[in-house]
Amino acid sequence: MDDDVDAGSFDRSASERKRAAANAFDDAAAHYLESDTHSGGADLERLADWCADATRALDVATGAGHTAGAVAARGVDRVVAADAAPSMVATALEADDGLEGAVLDAERLPFAPGSFDAITCRIAAHHFPDPVAFVSEVARVLEPGGTFAFEDSVAPEDEGLGEFINHVERLRDPTHVECYTTERWLGWLRAAGFEIEATERTKKRLDFEHWADGQSCTGEPRYEVQRLLREASPDAKAAFEIEVVDGRVESFANHKCLIRARRLESPRYS
Repeated sequence: MDDDVDAGSFDRSASERKRAAANAFDDAAAHYLESDTHSGGADLERLADWCADATRALDVATGAGHTAGAVAARGVDRVVAADAAPSMVATALEADDGLEGAVLDAERLPFAPGSFDAITCRIAAHHFPDPVAFVSEVARVLEPGGTFAFEDSVAPEDEGLGEFINHVERLRDPTHVECYTTERWLGWLRAAGFEIEATERTKKRLDFEHWADGQSCTGEPRYEVQRLLREASPDAKAAFEIEVVDGRVESFANHKCLIRARRLESPRYS
């Protein structure tokens, strides 16, 4: 944080962001339950496989509970589906009655140190105002040797392309904070006391209409997002594989990264 930024103002801004995100996702629970992007895929199976040997797992920002359910299906005895949005937790528990539920802040996990031997977080952390605090909390509540199975949308290393996709994402969804680069996530994890065991970079093709509908992006914001993608630079069109048909954006690909990290014996969480 810059020295001239008032800490109280920063805290209020972060709290307001979190409340807005929780409210928005409360309204979107049904959409996320049916979303092809969230309900399946090789990425979901990979995260669940990484946790197959666990006995006590926590899924942070569970959404409609797809990742928590997949981890439970691997035979993990106890899986907690946690989210800041109460309706998301309720949706997850309704979809899989073997899960436990918790409504919580991802940056202030209400669990004792070493409570879990696996933690997952899938396609959610770009909504967190303080990703460093989130990683620190994961390190705190994960027992030594435990697995953190993480996936999120990420920005390309090219700064201009990163600014472009984050601008597009914020127009579509005001609760979007930032897609960070893979290297920044790896740095934060190592600083918190994690050993990186696997890193996988991939892309996921998104249907524009379904993607925009996910956060009820309508009217002028939807038009502007469509225009930005349609009129993107050649580099952006190539990086995000933007497909335009008859003057309308049909789909594009966003960048994802999956990280498997193991908590070391002496984590350096703050």
